[in-house]
Amino acid sequence: MRACTPTLVRSDLSYKDRHWHEDCFKCFQCKRPLVDKPFSTKDEQLLCTECYSNEYSSKCHECKKTIMPGSRKMEHKGNSWHETCFTCKRCQQPIGTKSFIPKDNQNFCVPCYEKQFAMQCVHCKKPITTGGVTYRDQPWHKDCFLCTSCKQQLSGQRFTSRDDFAYCLNCFCNLYAKKCASCTTPISGLGGSKYISFEERQWHNDCFNCKKCSVSLVGRGFLTERDDILCPECGKDI
Repeated sequence: MRACTPTLVRSDLSYKDRHWHEDCFKCFQCKRPLVDKPFSTKDEQLLCTECYSNEYSSKCHECKKTIMPGSRKMEHKGNSWHETCFTCKRCQQPIGTKSFIPKDNQNFCVPCYEKQFAMQCVHCKKPITTGGVTYRDQPWHKDCFLCTSCKQQLSGQRFTSRDDFAYCLNCFCNLYAKKCASCTTPISGLGGSKYISFEERQWHNDCFNCKKCSVSLVGRGFLTERDDILCPECGKDI
């Protein structure tokens, strides 16, 4: 909208090559005289500032009143507010250009939203606003949910626990898993991986082979000679 002032030539009023009698120069809506007053035009109709604003200007989403042209307004997702009406639902302070969080058609400044709605991380006790992790029904920040041993972030990777402490698989295997009697690397037993156990010794399935000919002994009979395992063929001369 642009406020306009007509040119007065005696009793003749002209604006953009159009002419009116002084008594005819009125608002199309309310019929009030527009002589020496600001006005606007819409579809070639003359309108006083108030009628134009009521008809075509934005309405405040909070107070439902017209937002007058030229005044400051706040906009979000197709809605408009007077600057003084755009306030936090909880503390009632103006939000202005600060960050805010909408919830259930209401707006909250970030501190108030965190106090009222955000879960608190069980580790650092601070609010979780985005991207949390739930472990044993308790909320954690991703940055706080770490392996107890190496402090590597566990979010997005497989992990396990012992005595309610979370561990990445590498640390858990190195600290607690039994070692293969053949290759000496940890046997995790996690994820359905199979292993062989015999007389307090364990082997990976792929490691449970005859010491001499290397044939797999999984599901077969075998003999032992000290710490070695042998197939019946290689062990027949024992």
